[in-house]
Amino acid sequence: MPAEPWRIARRCRVVIDNDWAGDPDGLVALAHHLLSPGHRVEAVTSSLLSPVFGPPQGGAATGAALATELVELIGGAERPPVHAGVDVPDDGRDAPNDAADAIVRAARRDDPLPLVVVCAGPLTNVAAALHRDPGIAERMMLSWVGGALGAGPEYNRDTDPDAAAQVLATAGLRRRQFPVETYRQCAWSVAQLQDAFEGCGDLGAWLWRRFVELPLPEGFEVDAVWPLGDSCPLIGTALGTGSSTWAEGADGMTRTCTRVDTSLLFGDMLALFRRHAGARS
Repeated sequence: MPAEPWRIARRCRVVIDNDWAGDPDGLVALAHHLLSPGHRVEAVTSSLLSPVFGPPQGGAATGAALATELVELIGGAERPPVHAGVDVPDDGRDAPNDAADAIVRAARRDDPLPLVVVCAGPLTNVAAALHRDPGIAERMMLSWVGGALGAGPEYNRDTDPDAAAQVLATAGLRRRQFPVETYRQCAWSVAQLQDAFEGCGDLGAWLWRRFVELPLPEGFEVDAVWPLGDSCPLIGTALGTGSSTWAEGADGMTRTCTRVDTSLLFGDMLALFRRHAGARS
């Protein structure tokens, strides 16, 4: 990519957790994370899938393979390792879980940059990491795309509700939350997605294939609008929180985003994707 005109300050380091084999908006967000100069991606971890995408067995490994492919496609000197988690909710949190172990290692590593664990899927791996080492709660911040301000279903919470309840009840864990009412603000039409990605070289073509090849149930009709809600946490890691709107929790530990600056978020994303394409041409 072309050199930045200035040296961009890094705000934090991040571990990025998601169900990469599910809704492709997670992979769009991962590409944005990997290209952003404002933070350092320490590791990528893959979580379980909701049964809506088919049998869960192998979903975490499939997601890890997709994330690895994307890391290699983007290239660069700093290529974070990718770790697969478990395929089913684990109430005991004691099952072998490479993703949870990676989160613990990152939290325990001494580094001048603070750690943010970005989760835009079920909180299974985060719950397992906190179960393994409760002390890491005070050594990291969680930035979660999930939950809801009102009643009703929400995919990320409901895929593993026990994990969500455990993590959100963890004492000492600072949190940024992007509930469904907020992440649905990141709405793009399918036509916008195709038009944008077709102008972003190999990276855009790879991302668009993830949408086209998504294994949806037979006869399933896709809505004309496709939210890119998994990108929300970049507002607090690589970019800035000042132009979005937040509600402070009574406990002093939680900030809930109620309006995300989509112009900043997606303007930055497209600029980085296009620059990556230009560097490859």
